[in-house]
Amino acid sequence: MYHAWTGHLQEIEICLVNLPGRDKRIKDALQTRLLPLIEELTHALIPQLNKPFAFFGHSMGALIAFETARQLRRNGALQPIQLFISARHAPQRVDPYADLYQLPEQEFIDGTEELFGALPEAVKQEQEVLDLFMSIMRADLTMVGTYAYMQELPLNCPISVFGGMQDHSITERDLEAWCEQTTSLFNLQMLPGDHFFIQSSRAALLKHMTKTLSSLL
Repeated sequence: MYHAWTGHLQEIEICLVNLPGRDKRIKDALQTRLLPLIEELTHALIPQLNKPFAFFGHSMGALIAFETARQLRRNGALQPIQLFISARHAPQRVDPYADLYQLPEQEFIDGTEELFGALPEAVKQEQEVLDLFMSIMRADLTMVGTYAYMQELPLNCPISVFGGMQDHSITERDLEAWCEQTTSLFNLQMLPGDHFFIQSSRAALLKHMTKTLSSLL
């Protein structure tokens, strides 16, 4: 998904994070707890943070981006100049889908389709592919379902939040609540599309991000 962004953010370099159990790290064990993942990610990132940077996170990735920024602050490391949050309710709000990961297989599949939309037919038709896909989904939803928000001081960096107008899994009020997590500027932008509006409204999203980063730099 993010490879297609290359070249669309002007002079901004895009650095992709590969989580355990997928892409280039497909053989690594899936992570089911958020904070150990944040500690691993922060440890890997700190040596690379020698220039201004921003975080973008979609859905679970938004929570990862937020907690990574907080972990960097705890470590006294360089902070992001901007946090971009997409399709995720503010961390201090109750997650109505927190128990989804505990459901039996078919109920779990039905629940994820209701939340994120129908699975691709190519995935459903191959049992081995479906099993791999759902194991990643269950691990991810276990990670966010067992996440316990701990109150800390708001971040100093600006936060821009994006939501899908047809995303029934999250309300605009859930997105607006991110304003409590920054002492700086806050912006909320609703774009056409469902939970994966970052694909259907990619051009508008990248235009907004480019404008924001250009003003900061």
